[in-house]
Amino acid sequence: MIPPVLELRDVTKRYGSHRKPVWALTGVSLKVRPGETLGIVGESGSGKSTLARIAVGLERPTAGAVLVNGDVNRSHNGASPIQMVFQDPASSLDPLLPIFDSVREPLAGDRSVSAEAGRTRVMRALEEVGLSHDIALRQPGGLSGGQKQRASIARALVALPPMIICDEAVTALDVSIRAQVLNLLRAVQEQHNTAFVFISHDLCTVSYMSDRIMVMYLGGVMEAGTREQLFATPAHPYTHSLLSAVPPLQQGSGARSRLRLKGDPPSVTQVPPGCRFQTRCPMADTRCRQEQPALREIAPGHHAACHYAPVPLQELEAAATAAQPTA
Repeated sequence: MIPPVLELRDVTKRYGSHRKPVWALTGVSLKVRPGETLGIVGESGSGKSTLARIAVGLERPTAGAVLVNGDVNRSHNGASPIQMVFQDPASSLDPLLPIFDSVREPLAGDRSVSAEAGRTRVMRALEEVGLSHDIALRQPGGLSGGQKQRASIARALVALPPMIICDEAVTALDVSIRAQVLNLLRAVQEQHNTAFVFISHDLCTVSYMSDRIMVMYLGGVMEAGTREQLFATPAHPYTHSLLSAVPPLQQGSGARSRLRLKGDPPSVTQVPPGCRFQTRCPMADTRCRQEQPALREIAPGHHAACHYAPVPLQELEAAATAAQPTA
């Protein structure tokens, strides 16, 4: 059986000292196979970007293992075969270099690629993302936002990586440009069988791009399953609340009443005991406040970290209504 392109096994990431730890990730596991897209969604502070940086080798996990193509990924400081596309193209395109040099940079350490072969691959990558050859000679300051992001995708693509991680890669783009870039990424995947991890706070975009979706909150996985499972039969109260904020026409699942959570997410320096979502969940009880729920399989391929999953939407709405203060 072909091994996953990327596998995380019980990965934990702690920043700070033991006296004042910041738990960015806690026991996160996942697998992504060739040609598959895993979408990761969650609020700011959920650990999405930390996960991406660990997966690509920019940071080391505090505990757990990262495997690329079945082997432990010991490469760090950006030496991973996995490439990344960031939200801000300025983070990967040197403002003083022509686009050609920035796109070619991932090939710099590959002695098997001659100068001529490198040039051919850079031009081919630019063509694949819909950029003309003359753009190769221009600097990023002379490009539009959409052109810069296309150049960033070309830079990720030029080394023919087994996987590309997109961390909020279309968030800063106009709606029309965003659609073009999303379609471009899907075309790249179809042509090269590239695996993707697509990170976003936008469930509509994640749904469009992903085969499977993982929902994160305060560094932990709340729910994971296929796109159809997450949208048609959400099991976790947090997933229900995220879906309730998606416009029905985009969501494609009829009208939903908005589930408004109480309060703000706790600080990552003070993750609550028991279920990490218990301070905002309208159904939380004593067990939730004392016992951390395991991420368990509730249907084939569908997992949720909730003692009472699958939670019916009607019960959650009733609990949310009962928890609202009376006038």
